[in-house]
Amino acid sequence: MRRTGILIRARRRPLRALAAAASVFAAVVAWTLVAGPTAAAAPGGDCALPRTAAHHSEGVDTWNAAFPRPSTVLDAVMIFLSFPDAVPELTPAEVTADHFPATSLFYDRASYGRFQLRAHPVDRWIPMPHRSTDYRIRRDWDANRRGGYLRDAVAAADPAVDFSAYDLVYLVADPNAPGVDADATKVVNLGTPLRADGTDLRRLVTVFEQHPPDHNVLAHETGHVFDLPDLYSRPAIGSDADWDTRVGDWDLMGSQFGLAPEPFAWHKWKFGWLEDHQVQCVFRRGTSWHELTPLETAGGTKLVVVRTGRRTALAIEARSATGNDAGLCREGVLLYEVRSNRESGEGPVTVLDGHPATSACQDGSAYPPLADAPLGAGESYAYDAGLVRVTVASHSVDGSWTVKVSEG
Repeated sequence: MRRTGILIRARRRPLRALAAAASVFAAVVAWTLVAGPTAAAAPGGDCALPRTAAHHSEGVDTWNAAFPRPSTVLDAVMIFLSFPDAVPELTPAEVTADHFPATSLFYDRASYGRFQLRAHPVDRWIPMPHRSTDYRIRRDWDANRRGGYLRDAVAAADPAVDFSAYDLVYLVADPNAPGVDADATKVVNLGTPLRADGTDLRRLVTVFEQHPPDHNVLAHETGHVFDLPDLYSRPAIGSDADWDTRVGDWDLMGSQFGLAPEPFAWHKWKFGWLEDHQVQCVFRRGTSWHELTPLETAGGTKLVVVRTGRRTALAIEARSATGNDAGLCREGVLLYEVRSNRESGEGPVTVLDGHPATSACQDGSAYPPLADAPLGAGESYAYDAGLVRVTVASHSVDGSWTVKVSEG
């Protein structure tokens, strides 16, 4: 399953051009950029983009209560489904090992130990009433057939599973059944929930992976359960365009095969894995200095945000080759744009390429042109027609990066 997108270049922000004339408005709206002798850096609250009606909005000012928040412990049941037209060649334990403990370990590392995903696999195959081929399983699945599959799966599992005891439900199909299509693995959001054990089931993860599965696939789909958007873009049918041009290897919600799958600092802030004091908001014109510690390690400042509009921001973080990012191609300071009014798959995040003339890691990167996107010591990036300049002043032996942000 490929995860990909289209690079959108920085554009001039009309709000900044109007800022000098908007002094009254600026007194009311905290994010408006006003003239001043130096840039002010404050905790992240002033730069928390508002959550909008967009599907999986990147807004961080409030949490969408329709989704479970990965802040402490969540329990997931894994239900293994067999079909009359195939005898499972694997045991449930073998299929479980395809996904756990790897998925739990990914989130444990990403959350700095703040979140625990506990898997509860059913220890037997549960038979479905129809052949796998009868369900016509596909990525773009007929809604009626998909609905029938979900109803059959929940009804078949209900005698063996207390659905009220779990926060997440993984419906795992026999990977060797003839009608199973691995590209159909996804989270299904139900407008009208299914009901079982006195519980409304509004969100189900349908797993159709082959054995062994795609890398990080369940971590990616679980991210949707936590209200994260797809950061790739899906080309038109028949197009040979690359899917990964928006964020490349960065963040598993882009490419689950990426060399740097650690969630963006923005997503960690959204989940509450980062405190507001670990996010510095730049909200006045001038110059500010920031010391960023690597995103993959606990403690310190993780994110600098330049608010660029009502629903847009420039995000700055440091990435290092450790933890979930042990295989990343290039360490450094990563810049990306965030838009809280863009739908999942429609470009809510775009990584800015610090080295647009070069590529890296041709053999392993999901999208080599962005594999070397981070800035190194002594390098700068001019954003928004030069109105914002981000300069990496130094890289310390302890791993921290000193960054200067100049505006105006």
